Amino acid sequence: MSVPTSTYRLQVRAGFDLHAVADLSDYLATLGVGALYLSPLLPSAKGSDHGYDVIAFDRVDPARGGLDGWTRTLAAARARGLGLVVDIVPNHTGVAVPADNVAWWDVLKLGRDSAYASWFDIDWSYGRILLPVLGDDFAPSQLTVDGGELHYCADPQAPLAEHRFPIAPGTGDAGTAAEVHGRQHYELVNYRRADSEQNYRRFFAVTALAGLRVEDPAVFAATHEQIGRWARQDGVDGIRVDHPDGLVDPRGYLEQLRELTGPGTWITVEKILEPGERLPADWPVAGTTGYDALAEVSGLFVDPVAEPAFELAYRELTGDTLSYPEHVAAGKRSAATTILRAEVNRLARLVPELPEAAAALTELLVAFPVYRSYVPEGAEQLAAAIETARRARPDLAETIGRLAGRLADPADELCARFQQTSGAVMAKGVEDTAYYRYTRFIALNEVGGDPASFGSDVHRFHEAQLRRQQSAPGSMTTLATHDTKRGEDVRARLAVLSELPAEWAALVRLLMREAPLTDRPFGYLLWQTFAGAGLIERERMHAYAEKAMREAATSTTWLDPDAGFEASVHAVIERAYDDPAVHDPLAGFIARIRPYGWSNSLAQKLVQLTMPGVPDVYQGTAYWEDSLVDPDNRRPVDFDAARAALDRLDADVHAPPIDASGDAKLWVLSRTLRLRRDWPDLFTGYRPVAVSGTAAGHAVAFDRGGAITVATRLPVGLERDGGWQDTVIDLTGQATDVISGVRHRGEVALAELLADYPVALLVR
Repeated sequence: MSVPTSTYRLQVRAGFDLHAVADLSDYLATLGVGALYLSPLLPSAKGSDHGYDVIAFDRVDPARGGLDGWTRTLAAARARGLGLVVDIVPNHTGVAVPADNVAWWDVLKLGRDSAYASWFDIDWSYGRILLPVLGDDFAPSQLTVDGGELHYCADPQAPLAEHRFPIAPGTGDAGTAAEVHGRQHYELVNYRRADSEQNYRRFFAVTALAGLRVEDPAVFAATHEQIGRWARQDGVDGIRVDHPDGLVDPRGYLEQLRELTGPGTWITVEKILEPGERLPADWPVAGTTGYDALAEVSGLFVDPVAEPAFELAYRELTGDTLSYPEHVAAGKRSAATTILRAEVNRLARLVPELPEAAAALTELLVAFPVYRSYVPEGAEQLAAAIETARRARPDLAETIGRLAGRLADPADELCARFQQTSGAVMAKGVEDTAYYRYTRFIALNEVGGDPASFGSDVHRFHEAQLRRQQSAPGSMTTLATHDTKRGEDVRARLAVLSELPAEWAALVRLLMREAPLTDRPFGYLLWQTFAGAGLIERERMHAYAEKAMREAATSTTWLDPDAGFEASVHAVIERAYDDPAVHDPLAGFIARIRPYGWSNSLAQKLVQLTMPGVPDVYQGTAYWEDSLVDPDNRRPVDFDAARAALDRLDADVHAPPIDASGDAKLWVLSRTLRLRRDWPDLFTGYRPVAVSGTAAGHAVAFDRGGAITVATRLPVGLERDGGWQDTVIDLTGQATDVISGVRHRGEVALAELLADYPVALLVR
């Protein structure tokens, strides 16, 4: 298997297509990147800037550059020695505009007689496919028959493109439009019914994304036509598989993919591992896309000593009385009983003999400790969930007991569907609900993280890397993706708060008094967001706050927004920018923590780039970045400025100062990526390197087999306690720091080694 030395993730869209990627290859090769890592390239819904709503499978998306753009990118990458890694989406297809998806249109038109009926996971017991598109004020007069199609128009001034539906042969020639509608294989219903009655499998709760049955060999072959050409004809180096947990049989799917792509293709999976969980050992993949690595790195820069102070301040300032596990349970229960109720009801229909099946299945989904099991692997997780659910609901113990055997049988449809559903409940209940409600310290509320675990120590980090080097050296590592809740440098600045608990508590107490919100936990989240992201463009902060408060669903929701509460939040944001009583102390604190945030940013970046695994760099993160949750983190990147900056740095032999320009981060990134690319043999092992002296706890150091990383952690405490003082590292010979260019020998004082930068990358 050919494993890239690193990857650089690019979001390919109409505004930044494959021709732009080809033009960028020279810059990325100069940066030191090993492989271009491209977001989904198959045709997707019109205007999609992420590409996960794929609508066809036989070509490269014309809007993203088409075949010409792909051919140019392939040639440019090969000319510069760059690999190519492509993101694929096997779990679902975009159906928001039925006419754009040939397969979906045909199923709506012909029902079970369609040649594509086997593509979709439809429960036909309803008789018709439910399409939740009608508004609350629907009237039959809003339906018309036009050009052999059924149209729905809620607003006479609105375009009809998204509300066109096929008419089955022989059903559209007589009667009113409403009567014609009554004769179709689908039924247009109120959008609110999706949560409880949807009868086709979706991606989570997104009705515009219909699940695909890739477990059917014919469906796999049809939906992987272009992917097969990429692997067989174009020699694509790697495949990133989106959301394998949504599939009936992830292992079986990955075995099919491995057979299709061949043994030399580097395959990683977007699999979120809970603390202590391991990727199934028999999956034919190199590893995950790196959320587990993100948690390992981020924890290093959070001071565990501050947990009691943060806990006390959080409870006092917010009034929140629930523990994190209680928030998780509440979030999962909310997801299972609202937006994913249709999935639970479908499970219950498989056991009609148990009238309390839906309630029992809900308890099991709430209790399930990880995203999903892969029965028979993970049987212990199912057993744990059964025991927890029985204790929580003794009145359902008998029903749960009767479900247990079937849930443990891989041949049982109930078992397969339960595993698919548990992942969706976890994702929506935890990442998209609990993370916005339990706001004790949002630096920890990250995909793949554990908000209940307040920081880590160097020993635990080393243990994790020794395991990684042994079991998954080809797994990806990351600090930011298009799915992370906040950018890597936002988390780095937030980590500084853990070193200033009293100062932070005093500030936020003032802010919450001057600009109160009725939802105090959300107010606490908002002020942390300002501390981490800074006083960014106010429209971006408003957009983030709207998404965050609706995800929390405590004072407003996506389905039924509370205009009054949302207005109060936006008013508080405005005061942060315009009211001196709020703005001045906030701005002063942001300026105070900024240098420590830069230290954390450089340190966590170097650690991520040099730890075991394949480091991924998300677009735009070569500089300080202040991104928040999507779509904010998919904003266009000024690559012309980045290219000019790299040229300027390369013309100078001296490391730039650490300042607001962000040149220091680009310097560390480029020097490290180039070393990994040019001298891969220096990164083939892992050995902790001892640091001794008064401030030894403020350093993390490891030897990858010739390249030695040294990074500063907890910089506030380091400065407060008098700096490095007598702290030393023994290099056992001569080594050159590729970041500073300085040579060192033998026992070196960290005050000397880290005199200008908080990091060093030494080569013997």
